[in-house]
Amino acid sequence: MSTDDATPADEASDRRPVTVYSDFVCPFCYLGRASLRQYRDERAERDLPEVGVEWQFFDLRGHKRGPDGEIRDDVEDGKDEDYYDQVRENVERLREEYDADEMLEFDEVHDADSWDAQQAALYVKQSYDLDTFRAFYDAVLEAHWEDGREIDDLDTLVELAESVGVDGEEIRDAVDDETLAEELEAQFETARERGVTGVPTFVADGHAARGAVPPAHLRRLLEGN
Repeated sequence: MSTDDATPADEASDRRPVTVYSDFVCPFCYLGRASLRQYRDERAERDLPEVGVEWQFFDLRGHKRGPDGEIRDDVEDGKDEDYYDQVRENVERLREEYDADEMLEFDEVHDADSWDAQQAALYVKQSYDLDTFRAFYDAVLEAHWEDGREIDDLDTLVELAESVGVDGEEIRDAVDDETLAEELEAQFETARERGVTGVPTFVADGHAARGAVPPAHLRRLLEGN
C-alpha cells in the first residue's frame, strides 16, 4: 500500500489521511504526536471529520549503521555538544507548549536502537487491526519517552505487545524474521526516495511539514488555511 494512502479503515470512515514518518527514538516525533493530538481535538471542537493517520517508519540513524546492521558510534555526523544543547532547549520548549508533561527530559531516556521496535511494529501493522497497531505504536513510544524503558530489549517489546493483545511469541519470531527486516529496510528506502530526510515529517495531498510543528501549522497543511 502506498504510504500516501489511507488504511481501509480510514477510507471506510471518510477521514482525510495524513502520513507521518517517525522513529520511536526521536524526541520530536513524540512531541509531533502531541501536536497532532491537539490539532485533532481542535478539529473535533469544530465538528470536522476525524483525520486518519498513517504512521510510517524511518531509520533516523541509518547513516550510522555498519554492514552488520549495528549503529557505529565512531561515524561522524556533524552533531556536536552545541547541537545537542539546542535539541534539549527545543525539546523543553515544546514540552511546555504542547502540555507534554509526561515526557521525560532528553538526558533521562535510554539511548536505544529502534530497529527491532520498528520491525515489531511493522509486523503488528501487517498482522493485526488498525486499532491494535496504533495501541502498540503508542505503547512503544510512551515506554521510551515517558517511562525510560529500553525499547531495544526484546523482552520489553514482548511485554508491550502482550499489553495490547498481541501474542508475545509472534513478536519474538517477527524480530528474527529476515524477510520482515528486508521489508522494513525497503520502507526506509522508500521514505528516502520520497525526500524524507528527518522526522517527524507530516505529508498530506503532496505537501509536507517537517518537525514537531504546532497545531496551527498542521491545520494549514490539512485544510489550507
